[in-house]
Amino acid sequence: MRRTTALGSGSPGKLLRFDLACTGKFVNLRNVDLNLLVILDALLTERNVSRAGERIGLSQSAMSAALARLRDIFHDPLLVRVGRDLVLTRNAEDLIVPLKEALGKIEQTLMRRPGFDPATDARTFSVSASDYAGLILLTPLVRMIANEAPNVTIHLLPRARDAARVLHTNQADIVIEPVELFGHSDYPSSLLLTDRWLCAVDAHHPDIRGDVLTEQCFLGLPHLVYGIGNDRQLNLADQHLADLGIRRRIEVTVESFLLNPFMIEGTRLVSLVLQRAAERLLGSADIKLLESPIAVPDIHEAMYWHPRHTTDPGHQWLRDQLQSVAAALD
Repeated sequence: MRRTTALGSGSPGKLLRFDLACTGKFVNLRNVDLNLLVILDALLTERNVSRAGERIGLSQSAMSAALARLRDIFHDPLLVRVGRDLVLTRNAEDLIVPLKEALGKIEQTLMRRPGFDPATDARTFSVSASDYAGLILLTPLVRMIANEAPNVTIHLLPRARDAARVLHTNQADIVIEPVELFGHSDYPSSLLLTDRWLCAVDAHHPDIRGDVLTEQCFLGLPHLVYGIGNDRQLNLADQHLADLGIRRRIEVTVESFLLNPFMIEGTRLVSLVLQRAAERLLGSADIKLLESPIAVPDIHEAMYWHPRHTTDPGHQWLRDQLQSVAAALD
């Protein structure tokens, strides 16, 4: 199954079209209101008629009517109901990337500017990141934007399990992800910060004397670990210990780094935490941070983006701000 787009720019016979090879039909945009493609993009992104309407300023009835026209044009239901949710058909999934690329080229052509002025220009960006990156990097970024770029809107999205797909489908302009998790890819990237793992325990832990946590004590305590997603995928530190074959009694799993100190307080629990985040929370929870008795590799947070955005002046400005925020941390 394939989708191709071709944007004509000279001969009247060369028209923007979608080749639906799976249906053997062609959608000739000479006979299509291009606003419908904007509506389709919103529907494919939101996967909800009401939210898609809010995104582009149309009523639910107008969106439903447009969806009916799109289904007729593409000879496909595009969105189908499964239980209470709407899910994309295979054809609709395959339309996401070529549609965004086509609309993006049109928008860049119509809105082309020599640069980006954060003091006056209006833009909207989406950034996907964990709660850890949100606390350390995005909190100061939002503060800076609120003061210096009054017409810029930032959508903060939760971390996605498949970060590369988020970029591929243009669901986020930037993904902040540990290099160790993102892995090798052809997406442009830039390192933002390095952090180290420490052990967090209650400040008055009955089994720990002083500021030294022995390996024997560490392994004998109940553990709280950060798990990602419904299958509770271990974070990098706890996965490292698992790969070493170290057995521990995991008593609690939680999906938020930021909850760890508050759950540890007043218990015998121990947890591996990232130093930068834990130190930010020390004033709120009565815990103390100790060196891990078992060496754990550092974590390296980087930002990733799709090559389509590399030369965009506004996107470049946003990346520069993130780099400035990260540099200021050190």
